Amino acid sequence: MTCARTNRFNPAPSVDEYLAETNVMFYLNDAVTQLLEHKEEYTQFGVVRYFAEYFASVKNRNHVLFREYSYIKATSHNRTSFIRVVWRCYRQMGKSGELLTVMDYSSLLQLLCPDFPVELVQNAARIVVMDDASDCSMSFADFMYAFQLQFYYQEFLDSVSAIYQDLLSGKSPNTVIVPTSNSIEQLPLLASEETESQKAEEGVDSSLFGECIEGLCERFKHSHPSTCIMIEVLEHSPRTSLQSFLLALARHETVNQDIGALPNHTELLVDQEMDQELDRLIAQLSVSPTSNSSSSVVGLKEPLRKASPRKSLHQRKRIEMESDGSTEETDSSDT
Repeated sequence: MTCARTNRFNPAPSVDEYLAETNVMFYLNDAVTQLLEHKEEYTQFGVVRYFAEYFASVKNRNHVLFREYSYIKATSHNRTSFIRVVWRCYRQMGKSGELLTVMDYSSLLQLLCPDFPVELVQNAARIVVMDDASDCSMSFADFMYAFQLQFYYQEFLDSVSAIYQDLLSGKSPNTVIVPTSNSIEQLPLLASEETESQKAEEGVDSSLFGECIEGLCERFKHSHPSTCIMIEVLEHSPRTSLQSFLLALARHETVNQDIGALPNHTELLVDQEMDQELDRLIAQLSVSPTSNSSSSVVGLKEPLRKASPRKSLHQRKRIEMESDGSTEETDSSDT
């Protein structure tokens, strides 16, 4: 089997193709919606500036902060942006080596996205631990790579899970390429003397599972990992379980690079840009107590405003208004 490679000599995409690939219309629609919902606040800064800052936030990947779940999962860019935000916000916890439970990680994610579903966090945890060990603690690194795989390829993994369960129960592999509720009901059962526990422990035939996944990829409309990588993973053992298959994908460096949200495994706990920003803040907080207090506060305003990645566009506007007003007051008092 050969993997398809991108031809660098392919002609440039048409306007319609470009708009579809970049989801420009989706972001433009959201920008207009946000403007109408907060019209009185944003019009004080000017519509042109508003749109410039909105699309700058999209480019910088901080546009997903505190947004609803339907928004952060709407595009692949939003998904990678949210994964990266989670990593940057909680990386320090990983450096401490602290182990957290499913509910701990769920609570942390809901601080960034209030309606983030617990079920998705549980599915990510099952990639790392067994089904009956959902209360076990996980390291930050293990969770992040499993979460990345589960969140970014959510629709594809749901279909793969349905295929796996059909094969595990002995249903015909020829009709489980794209699992649906109707097709599952029509699948004939194959004779088997194995108990359910034995089947779950041994998994399914890797080559048969691979054939089903290849067929799924040919028809699937959403993003999915490279078919070559998935077949490569399955070739390591004659039989495989769903957990071992997904865990191998989560830890696969090429899969991580294709998603493009997290650094490689050796650099997961390193973020030089964030570390430098923290060092600057610490230096500002370490100002000598003999320094003029008002000038120290004024000096701190700008770095603190720039280093706050957790503020949405709506919240940043309010902070900028308050900060600008307080600065003017301080300046006038000094004079």
